[in-house]
Order: sequence, then structure tokens, then C-alpha cells
Amino acid sequence: MAQKKFEDVAIRLHPSDNVAVLKAPMKVGDELLDGQTQFYITENIGPGHKIAMAEIADGAPVRKYGQVIGFASACIAPGRHIHTHNLGMRDFGRDYAFCTDARPVDYHPADAMRTFQGYARPGGRVGTRNYVAVISSVNCSASVSHYVRDRFRTDDFKRNFPNVDGVIAFTHKGGCAIDPGEPQAVLQRVLAGIARHPNISGYLMIGLGCETNQIDAIRRSHKLDQTHPGEVPPAFLNIQGAGGVRKTVEAGVAATTKLLQAANELRRTPQPVSRLILAENCGGSDGNSGITANPALGIASDELVRYGGTSVLAETPEIYGAEHLLTRRAASREAGEKLVQLVRWWEDHARRHGCSINNNPSFGNKEGGLTNIYEKSLGAVAKGGQSPLAAVYNYAEPILGPGFCFMDTPGYDPVSMTGLVAGGCNVAVFTTGRGSVYGCKPTPCIKVATNTTLYRWMEEDMDLNAGTILDGTETVAQVGARIFEKIIAVANGERTKSELAGLGDEEFAPWQLGPTF
Repeated sequence: MAQKKFEDVAIRLHPSDNVAVLKAPMKVGDELLDGQTQFYITENIGPGHKIAMAEIADGAPVRKYGQVIGFASACIAPGRHIHTHNLGMRDFGRDYAFCTDARPVDYHPADAMRTFQGYARPGGRVGTRNYVAVISSVNCSASVSHYVRDRFRTDDFKRNFPNVDGVIAFTHKGGCAIDPGEPQAVLQRVLAGIARHPNISGYLMIGLGCETNQIDAIRRSHKLDQTHPGEVPPAFLNIQGAGGVRKTVEAGVAATTKLLQAANELRRTPQPVSRLILAENCGGSDGNSGITANPALGIASDELVRYGGTSVLAETPEIYGAEHLLTRRAASREAGEKLVQLVRWWEDHARRHGCSINNNPSFGNKEGGLTNIYEKSLGAVAKGGQSPLAAVYNYAEPILGPGFCFMDTPGYDPVSMTGLVAGGCNVAVFTTGRGSVYGCKPTPCIKVATNTTLYRWMEEDMDLNAGTILDGTETVAQVGARIFEKIIAVANGERTKSELAGLGDEEFAPWQLGPTF
């Protein structure tokens, strides 16, 4: 039997909590000392998991972060493991109290503005990367789009175009047999968002010709034919109109070459960090996510907002049960009410498909200590820091900023990040406790590990380690400052681990709404 001090192996996140989170594994027979209180461990419990700090009656609320994460489904003795076997869910009242906790942003003075080396784009946009895109309007043109891209995957590409980061093919599985209402509008919004993304200097759009999602409709509804003086106009091709695959590929290569020549003339120049639009996402979360990486990212988010930048939280199913923490700090009642409307839509969406929002925590989430969606959401919302909620966007809507914002997306990482990127985010931070290796061209994605064990095991894929918070060598504020500095470094052009690994070409995944006909 091992006797361990509470502060060495566990953490209590709020004085009102009746659970603690383990920083280290505990074994059957271990004794945990919390001051004069002794807890006896009766089962093996892994790090990131919860133990009861007091007797919890059957049906009583279980609290973590000072918030309700569920209700005991049996009487739980002190020191016992709390997880799916004894923690249940039911709906409970949440006080939305719109705007009551909103506080003015303490902006940095103008003469203290930080800068990064970025690509100035027409209309005031600024890129952190310099790509050329080949965009499919429909799955039927996906292979042709890849064929065009592949013609520029050569050893001499960098010699010919040293100032271009590459050519990306954005392909997907939709575009025809699609509801011409909202499902098509969402897809068109995503494709148009990629076309005008600040990290894309020029693009070619390829369709088949007979699909529901016509290129001309995208051009009209999103004004893609409008160009600024000096810009090389985009190119549009239909396979049927061009005369088949080979002819389309040759025409596409010629058009892409012109776009590359123009992109290669561009250079990085000093830009204020207020031009950064940060995408915030988490994936492969664990019980440490809401303790280390997510609140540290919240610090970085607040700092960017203080410089006049924009930070965007997403994943509506993963704020479920914690949405009141955002509505209370909404800058306007309109923003708060829109967020609640989105939550209600997701409740109805789950009912119509015969499932539960609590289906969201994955196998890995639960293995890492997260029991249900309430607990997961309370940790996930910490990425948003403490800044007032300035705006709420629909999926892939253009993000106008500035300030802390929210975008409605699913919790599935590729779909969520595709919406954020299409909205205009030019840099991203992705926190993970289980080891996501996600990348999302054209936006560089910084991966933050929630624990040191993961960071050391997957150091080739993790950019930063937030596990130092649990280790006691850094504070949340210190890790948040490191994340903020990393954001600026990556915006300057420093490569992320996912970029070095070549990830990001296949993760483009627009949200597919509605039936397939």
C-alpha cells in the first residue's frame, strides 16, 4: 500500500467541487492524504479520471469546475472512482443571464501593437501562408482537381516558385443529388470561403457541368468574379465544357501556372497581430484538457483580443451544458440569444435522428477520463478565455471580427475546422489529450498536448506541451503566454509539426446537411 499526498497526485479545481482529478494513476490499496482526511482507493484509476472527495448521495449533483457535470446514479463513497458506471445525465436549469458577466476588453495601447510578417491581401485581409487552390464544385471533379494539383508536386516546384507554399486540391463528397436549399447554401459558403481565404492568393474552380451545385451559381451568389486591381482573376472550368478529363487537366495546369507566377511575386511584410483570426478547436480530449491546454489557450485568446485580433470558438455540441457561461458574457443580448437558438437546433437535430448529444464523447474521451458531454463541454469552453462574446456566426460564414466570437459547427474535428477555415481563420490552435495529428491547409494548425506523457510520446506531432501545468513547473498563464508567442511565430512563417509532416490535404470536410437524392 502506498501513501500519497493529495497535492502530489490530484487536483481540486473549485472549492465547491465534490470531485478531484487525478494527475497520476492510483492503485487498489493506495491511501490518499488530504490534510487530516484519508481516502482509501479500492480500484485502479488512471490519470485524468475523477474521484469523490466526499460522500455523494444517489441522485445528488456532481460538481467539477464549480459546475454540475451530472448526477450520481448510486451512492458514491469518498475516494471512489466517478465515471460512466455511477455518473448519469439529466437536463437541469441553466441561468443564461444574458450579458451580466460581460466586461470591457482591456485593450493594449496602439503604440504597443505586436506585428508579424504576413501577406497583405486586397480588402485588408492578411495571409499567414501563400497557397494556390484548385477547388472542386462537385465530387465528380475531384479526381481531375487532384490531377491538376499533382502536376505541381515535382522536385523543381520550389525552384520555380520559391515564394509559394504549394498547390492544394480542395475536394469533397458532395455537390450533386443535394437539397438545393440550406445544404447547398452551406457547401457554396464553404467553397467561396476557401476561394477568398487570406492564405490563398489565387484559385481555379473545377466542376463537371451537369451537377446541382453549378459553378455559375457560386460565382453569382458570392460575387467571385469581383477582383481588385492588380489581381490575377480566378479561373473556372467544367469538364464537359472543356472536352473531357485530359483537356480539362491541361487547361487547369495552364491556369494554375499563371496564378502561381503571380503568387510568387508576393512577399511578407510587417502586419499588426490585430489581423490574425484564430481558430480554436480541441480533439481527442481527456480529463486534463479543461485543466491545462484549454484554459491556457483561453489566456492566449484573451491576449489576441486585447491586441484587437479575432478568436473563434466552435463545436456547438461541445459547449452543450456550458453554454450559459458564454451567454452570461455576451456583449449583446442578440449574440447570447443566437447562441441559445443554436443549442436548441442541436437538441432538435439529435431528437430527429434518434440520438443524444451525449453520444459526443468518444471512446478515447472516456478512456481519458471524460464521462459525459456536460463535463467535456465545461472543459472545452475554457478555450474561449474570459473576453466578452462579440458575435455568433453560422457555419462557414465570413468572420468579420474583431473580438471573441463563436461559430456553429459540429464537434467532429475535420468538419468543425473546415467551417472555421472557410470563415477566414488564418491560424489555428488545436488542443489534444489523446494525440490528434490533425492538419488543415491552408491554415497552419498548432497542436497543444494536455499532458507531458503524451507530448513526450508524440513529440514529432505536438507543437507545445501544456502538461507542465500538471507537473507544477508552469502556471496556466505562463503556458498561455507561450501559446500566444507560438501563434505569432507560426503567423511569421514558422512551420507547425503537421505542416512538417505534410498533413492537411485530405482533411477538408464541408458539413453535409440534409438528405441525398
